[in-house]
Amino acid sequence: MVEMKEKKGQEERKGGMFLFALRSSPVLTRVATSMQLEGSETDELSSSFTIEEWRGSSGTKLSRTAILTATSSSLAFTRFGTRWGQLWSSILGAFVPEGFPSSVTPDYVPFQIWDTLQGLSTYIRCMLSTQALLSAIGVGETTATVIGATFQWFLRDFTGMLGGILFTFYQGSNLDSNAKMWRLVADLMNDLGMLMDLLSPLFPSAFILIVCLGSISRSFTGVASGATRAALTQHFSLAKNAADISAKEGSQETLATMTGMIIGMLLAHITRGHALVIWFSFLSLTMFHLYANYKAVQCLSLTTLNCERSSILLKHFLESGEVLTPQQVSKMEHILPFWASWRRLTNTKLLYEHVELGSKASKLRHSEILELSKSARSHYKSAQYLLLEKRDDIVVFVHKLATNLDILMAFFHALLLLSLREEIKYKQTDRHKWIDENYPIFISKLQSCGWSTERLLSPSIVWRAHWDYAPQKRS
Repeated sequence: MVEMKEKKGQEERKGGMFLFALRSSPVLTRVATSMQLEGSETDELSSSFTIEEWRGSSGTKLSRTAILTATSSSLAFTRFGTRWGQLWSSILGAFVPEGFPSSVTPDYVPFQIWDTLQGLSTYIRCMLSTQALLSAIGVGETTATVIGATFQWFLRDFTGMLGGILFTFYQGSNLDSNAKMWRLVADLMNDLGMLMDLLSPLFPSAFILIVCLGSISRSFTGVASGATRAALTQHFSLAKNAADISAKEGSQETLATMTGMIIGMLLAHITRGHALVIWFSFLSLTMFHLYANYKAVQCLSLTTLNCERSSILLKHFLESGEVLTPQQVSKMEHILPFWASWRRLTNTKLLYEHVELGSKASKLRHSEILELSKSARSHYKSAQYLLLEKRDDIVVFVHKLATNLDILMAFFHALLLLSLREEIKYKQTDRHKWIDENYPIFISKLQSCGWSTERLLSPSIVWRAHWDYAPQKRS
């Protein structure tokens, strides 16, 4: 603490008013107040006046920096903290959101640590792969031509842009529903793209093909990484500060990029001409990159409901009557992309994969339409969806006026029918009755555990339907 006393300056009395103002440093707040002195011939204040100075943009993160106490003859000034502490807070403010850590979710810090480490390894490897790519193009060789190198670079960029458009067309609507898995896929494709660049000098005759494949691979990375990052930013935001979180994440990535480029340049200079050392460094950093990405995604406890998390939650609720927390569910999710590929190869499906959400009405047979007509007048009379039970699957027809809440309820209803299909004690009418009686309780418990129940994150529902029942006229 530093205490200073200053002599009282000149007083101004006009109409019985005394103006007293204090000005703080530029980073602190300004405080001004006026006091009216009563008494005709009073030259001294009868009491002291205290002003406290606080710093911070969030009410939960305010810190007191100074106290000023004024009397008629002196001003006492007490400062808290050190200038180094204030400088560190200012520097930290460029990299973390305002109000940190209360303005973000608890999984923000561990995710950012692992994400920064994987980004650092990426930029180090990028210098190695770029060096190999430029060497293959012919930089530094007298036989290389400018137009030839330009054309090769043009083909590389053109195929990458085309690949990004095609990937967005086929998978754009599915990215936010499986943000964890696609985050891993994005970085895996980036690793593959850099590997292609590093391989390109070894196969001169297939150089164009290799670099174009690498560019396409990296284009998938750009689309998937950008889309999943947007979903994660919304998840981290607790104070409606998604823009601030995104900006500060950009600062962190820029710092990691600069650090990685410096280390990468040094590594490229040291390993120049030593192919085995280059490959060992690249593969070692790639393994660390994959591990850091997995740890980063594993830290996430998303509160949104996608198909897999919904299935896990309903299954546990049917067994115990309780709802799992986001932290518990995150440990039970299948986030590795190889797991999904293996299930497709072996033709095995998880429970939620037996639900066909948003089916085409034109595929219905006559018998199925009659069954839906019967259901529309009974179980789904007031619902904005219809469920059709087939041999192994449940087909969901979504009404054209259905809201996000209706779609969420339809998906849980379909999961329930699948879950209780093998239970002999549950008749068909009992399964539908369960939704009417227990679904509101289930949703309420989900909300109390921190789950977001506004919508279901699923691939876009392209096909909807409209139905109406009219009695047949007798002739």
